[in-house]
Amino acid sequence: MGIDVLLIISGIILILLGFAGCFLPILPGPPLAFGALVLLHFTSGADVPAETLWTMAGIALFVTILDYIVPVWGTRKFGGTKAGERGAIAGVIVGLFLGPLGIIAGPFFGALAGDLIAGAKSDQAFRAAFGSFMGFLLGVGLKLIATMLIAFYFFKIWLW
Repeated sequence: MGIDVLLIISGIILILLGFAGCFLPILPGPPLAFGALVLLHFTSGADVPAETLWTMAGIALFVTILDYIVPVWGTRKFGGTKAGERGAIAGVIVGLFLGPLGIIAGPFFGALAGDLIAGAKSDQAFRAAFGSFMGFLLGVGLKLIATMLIAFYFFKIWLW
């Protein structure tokens, strides 16, 4: 098996892990997918333009940073308190151990619990939890778009 084949297979694995990372907060989805482009760059048969590498690196970095900001912004935008923000972060961490449903529901219930413990009224706490959930979904969507874009360029450059 040649080194190019090994690099391509590793790149495809990184893209698959990148897609998984769009939903699993423990995996940095877009940066993993970007790693596939870097591996493709080192093959002898594919020419990945420097502009493409820099653009995709910027997108991966930007979306990764946004992923940490958006759920907190959603919590705040919908009236959450600092306790709700901390609860959403704790919910993400606890949700990691509860499988896919925990990852989705963790930020919601964490923000809800944080605001309720801080003394917020239940309707305000629910609104903040909903904002956290919407922020989570927005983050997932942005990561999916970035990962799909990177995967598109990977396969376009490799196969054409």
